[in-house]
Amino acid sequence: MPTTTAAQRRQQARIEYDAFLRDCPTNQLLDRISDKWVALVVAALAAGPMRYSELGRKIAGVSPKMLTQTLRTLERDGLISRTVTPSVPVRVDYSLTPLGESLSRLLTAVKDWAETHIEEVHQSRERYDAANA
Repeated sequence: MPTTTAAQRRQQARIEYDAFLRDCPTNQLLDRISDKWVALVVAALAAGPMRYSELGRKIAGVSPKMLTQTLRTLERDGLISRTVTPSVPVRVDYSLTPLGESLSRLLTAVKDWAETHIEEVHQSRERYDAANA
């Protein structure tokens, strides 16, 4: 049996990624990026860099804890960057990385679709609820 290098094993794993399998890294990534707060933070940053407080005001309903947790997760995943500017008080800006920008196009399209079609969804829900009451 031939031995394989770590690089060969990683390449083979990439070929075998299957998002339908729960333990697959792509499944875990889809779970992460389908989170409501992730989608809203990425869509908000698509307009350009923002400070923490600006994001908190822009995204209605997000708690400081969830915003902090979401920002840290996105930074860890390489989707956003955090820039600290020494001043009094310290200024911290968040912006999309090139990887985040590629995701933002998709998530912004989903957000736009939701805003465009929400009335149709409401009507469908009402019809369904009336027929199944």
